[in-house]
Formats: sequence, C-alpha cells, structure tokens
Amino acid sequence: MVSLASEKDPPPAVSGELTADPAELTAAADDFGHIIHRAPQYVLKPASVADISAIVAWVASQGLKVAARGQGHSNYGRPMVQGGVVIDMSMLNTIHGIAPDRIVVDAGITWSAVIDAALARGLTPPVLTGFTGLSVGGTLSVGGIGGTSHLCGMQTDNVLELNVVVADGRELTCSAAQNADLFNAVRAGLGQVGIITRATLKLVPAPARVRRYQLFYPDRATLTAGQRKVLNERRFQHIQGKFIPNESGGWKFQFEGGVFYTGSTPDDNTVLDDLSGTHASAVIADLSYSEYLNAFDVLENLLRGNGQWFNPHPWWLTFLPDSAAESLAAEILDQVTHEGVGPFGQVTYYPMTTGAFRTPLLRIPGGSVMFPFNIVRLPATNDRVAIDRMAAQNRTFYDRIRSAGGLLYPVTAMAMSKDDWKTHFGSSYALLSSAKTKYDPQHIFTPGYEAF
Repeated sequence: MVSLASEKDPPPAVSGELTADPAELTAAADDFGHIIHRAPQYVLKPASVADISAIVAWVASQGLKVAARGQGHSNYGRPMVQGGVVIDMSMLNTIHGIAPDRIVVDAGITWSAVIDAALARGLTPPVLTGFTGLSVGGTLSVGGIGGTSHLCGMQTDNVLELNVVVADGRELTCSAAQNADLFNAVRAGLGQVGIITRATLKLVPAPARVRRYQLFYPDRATLTAGQRKVLNERRFQHIQGKFIPNESGGWKFQFEGGVFYTGSTPDDNTVLDDLSGTHASAVIADLSYSEYLNAFDVLENLLRGNGQWFNPHPWWLTFLPDSAAESLAAEILDQVTHEGVGPFGQVTYYPMTTGAFRTPLLRIPGGSVMFPFNIVRLPATNDRVAIDRMAAQNRTFYDRIRSAGGLLYPVTAMAMSKDDWKTHFGSSYALLSSAKTKYDPQHIFTPGYEAF
C-alpha cells in the first residue's frame, strides 16, 4: 500500500504502486520515438482498475494531467505528461475469457499474447499490425492498421465492447449499443476522453499457413499497376507495397502478398498469373500463420543487436487519396534520401479498399480506394540536428499531402496544434469535442497530443 503526502491533497492509497522513483520517471519520459521527453510527477503501476479509477479522480481534483502508457511505442511523446501521472498499463494484462467469436482482455496486454491465446483454439483477430508487441489499448486509441485491412478494416472496426475509465473515476462499459458516444470517441480517439481498461475483440478462424509472395517491379508506375490489379481481384488476403533503398542509390519496388490457406498449397502459377515480369524474380515462402504474424521479429532482433532500435524514430504515416496517390508519392519520394530513411528503413505504398472502414474518428480520404504512404525511418544516427530536420520534413510533407486531400495516421512524429487536429478530424471533430466535454471536461487525458 502506498500513500504519498507531498501534495496539498495527497494521492489516494492504491493496491499497486504509485512511485516517484527517478528511474521510473525517466523511463516514462521517453518512448520509442526518442524525440520528445516529458517527465511525470508519478508513475502508477496499477494492480487493478480500481487503482486507475482512484488516481484519475485524484488527478482531476488536483488540476493535473494523466496518460496511459502501454508499450511506449509512440513516436512523438504522446503517452507522456509533464508533471502529472503516467499509468503503466502493461501491469494489466489478463485474458478474462475466450469464445469462438471473441476474446476479452485487459487493455495492457500485447497483441502477441492475444494471438497466442487465440491460436491455441484455432482462432485469430481479423486485423493485426505488423509489429505485434504493441498493446491492445494503444492501437485501439489510434486505429490499428494491418495487412488484412483492405478486407477487414482497422482493429477499431473489430472491437465489440470496451471498458473505459472517464475523468470522474467511473469505469463505463461501451459498445455500439451502450454508451455509443463514448465507444465512438474512444476508438481512434487518441486517448482524449478516457482510458481503455478492457476490450472485447472479434475473433475468426485462423488459417494454418500463409503462402508469401515478394514481387519486384522495375519502377513505381509498374508496381502501382500491379498492386491495383491484385487489389481489385482480391487475390491476396495480405497486401503491402514498399520502396526499399538499394545499393546504387535508387529504390527497389516491392509488392508483398500473402495467400492464407488450410489444406492444399496454393498453385504459384495461378497466383502469379498475369503479373507480368514478376515470375523469375519472385521470392516465395511458405510459413505457418504464426511465423507470418511474427515476421517483424527478425528485423527487431537485428536492430536491437546493432543498437539501431534505440535511435530516434521520426516516422511519417499518412493516407493518400486514390486520385493523387501516384503523383504525391513521386513528388515526396524525390525528396527522401537514403540517409533520411536509414539502411533498414523503407517507404510503404500500396492501395487499399476502404469499404470495411467504419470507425468514425479514423480519418481516411473519400472514395473506395486509398493509399497508405509511410516513411518508416530507421536512421543510423542519433544526431539531434538530423532528427529534428527529419521531423520538420515530416511536417512539410504533411502540409503538401493535406492540401491534396491526404490525411494523417496519427502516430506521425511531428508537432500538431489544436487547430491542426480540428482540421484533421474535420466533420468528425464535433463528435470528439462533445465527448471531451461530457467525459473529460477538465481536459486531463493524454495531453501529449495537444489536441485540446
């Protein structure tokens, strides 16, 4: 039990740990981006949701701020609080139940743990991010995009129910049928109206294996045409395209598609039919579904081994409108250097149908197709001047794509003002603002976004 008495009104006792240990505060003042640093006054390691409720209510009474931190994988200081309280959600990681169509989990659990539990029963979430070490609550706060999103939408489109602690300390249950305003404001709501504590997630039957095809194209235009073809035909369950730095100073143009199956192996000639010029250079791998989901682990281990994982990560993630995608990608790629991406970085670019996207606050361009366009920077340096220059370039690029109808995926490393966020949310801003007034009238939650 802990009860600190340094405030005019001391914090309540908690069954977990409320600490001001310098090492804990330093850790909570950093994130995966390693660009922004803000030190809290306390870190809460909750033993239960009751601890979160008590501390949130106390924070509101003291005029402080609070933010939930899952795996700290933000790129620009979003889960940080200067002088307030950071809640370490990784302490809450229990699986509360699993059924043929759903799993109930604490928000601090990682998707990799969810996968393990689901696969043991032959099940899987429909959408999974490329890196599965993220927390459930973390990705649901921004959207959660994956290789199957062209078929299944975002992770936020596959949530059945959420429990959320709001500013007065209540834990509310919300869904499409109950407290729907809160449900719609929490999913992809940037943590602005409450803290997700529990989630009921949709499950579907998992395939046994994935046939993965990596296809290489001579240029961006040919890659785009090939990607459009397979998207329209729904030839692959998983899709992604990318520009990869090559040794000559130019770019390699790669498409990656995955065919999910159980039973007979897909026929490669049928899968690659009419994809001209790709057969000879195609790299084909047959993976278990688990191996497919954990493919990023190989890169993570490499980057941890050479120290690059711990350098700053000024990533830039956006959605381009179909009509301007090719011209915008060409314009921006001409300004991106290999140094600005890093030896293991990449620029992702591929079309995605949007019919399964239903999350109100997830902002995407209009039309039936959009292009995720991301600069996944993994710089070989931790030079602050160079990193600041990359973050400034992110902003310049964002202003350019926004003028052409592009939109931000809100984990990008760059400064955003209140007016920027209002513009970003557009017609959906009223939904978020109304929920903010109702559930967080003192604006205590997740100040790192600077959205209110």
